Amino acid sequence: MSNNFIESQEFLKIDFLKTPLKKGIYDQCRFVNCNFENVHASNIEFVECEFTDCNFSNAIVKDTAFKDVRFENCKMLGVKFSDCNPFLLKVYFKECTMSFASFFRLKMSHTKFIKCNLTSVDFVETQLTNATFEQCDLKSAIFESSNLQKADFSSSYNFSISPDKNVLKGAIFSKENVVGLLDGFGIVVY
Repeated sequence: MSNNFIESQEFLKIDFLKTPLKKGIYDQCRFVNCNFENVHASNIEFVECEFTDCNFSNAIVKDTAFKDVRFENCKMLGVKFSDCNPFLLKVYFKECTMSFASFFRLKMSHTKFIKCNLTSVDFVETQLTNATFEQCDLKSAIFESSNLQKADFSSSYNFSISPDKNVLKGAIFSKENVVGLLDGFGIVVY
């Protein structure tokens, strides 16, 4: 990683495919309406940064650190967060489209997903204790060998989570969405 240290800067409407993102540490920076699509954002550290209305689709985040980072209204199709630096990983997602993203084997306790489209997202072997999935579409999301203890799914929908393949102790579901726990058993509920 480079020695660049960028602090408290705002980046507006920058296409990082045309203007390469400098390697280094970005501390308390804001990125608004920026394009990271297909950008190699590897080996960069983001600390207490905010991304709003940004496109991260297919961005490469190998060994990238996200420490207390907020994403709001971002498009993040196919992002492999599983490749990022897991040390002190802390992220928050609100109103993001994250289809086909991967969180494979990450430790993400207390992570909040608020009103996100999580279609076909990979949560295999992910530690999501005390995570919040508020009003999220989890259609075809994959939960297997995941730790979902005390996770809140009470307002989310379209999920299929097998109780015999995941740890669900203390997880919260509503009466209306509990049928998503029965999909793998071939049970018909009316």
